[in-house]
Amino acid sequence: MKVTQAEFVISAVGPDQYPVDALPEIALAGRSNVGKSSLINRMINRKNLARTSSTPGKTQHLNYYRINEELYFVDLPGYGYAKVSKSQRQVWGKMIEKYLMEREELKLVLLVVDLRHPPTKDDELMYDWLKHYDIPICVVATKADKIPKSRWQKHAKQMKEGLLMRKTDTFVMFSSETGLGKDDLWAQIASEAGLGPAENVKPIPKETEE
Repeated sequence: MKVTQAEFVISAVGPDQYPVDALPEIALAGRSNVGKSSLINRMINRKNLARTSSTPGKTQHLNYYRINEELYFVDLPGYGYAKVSKSQRQVWGKMIEKYLMEREELKLVLLVVDLRHPPTKDDELMYDWLKHYDIPICVVATKADKIPKSRWQKHAKQMKEGLLMRKTDTFVMFSSETGLGKDDLWAQIASEAGLGPAENVKPIPKETEE
């Protein structure tokens, strides 16, 4: 997909602040500091539209980014950050759960995980929760550039088995540094959002070849 326009729209804390233009929404979920903002920037060919930070827990709202006037990326607060107070985690949890369960415009959740390591307990819980409520999901294993290519298959298998993924589930290896997986991910997003095939990109099978 050729991105010609991308803009930050709003940091929302509830339905009354969500956009009302009914564009399809693609949400990004993942543990704190896993690289969701970097993934967004790579997907839209911008360096700093989505602000990255080395400080976990920085994203505290639902950050909306409008792409080509066709869809939104919605960056959710990261989970699993121990230094956030229990009460704050509960507030975030209710906000995220309400959005995921009630937002009609939501078409796909990108569960962003770190390919270098087995899934965390929080990754497993989020994956199971999304599957339980039959919310469309694509597991995006980022930071692939941090490990040798010869070990990609091993780490991909480790991630899939850790999440108990079925072969029909969609899995994309990704690197925000090199752009690995970008075209495959855009194809999946375009398909789920009803935008038609991404430009010059063939739809990917349910299980991406490593």
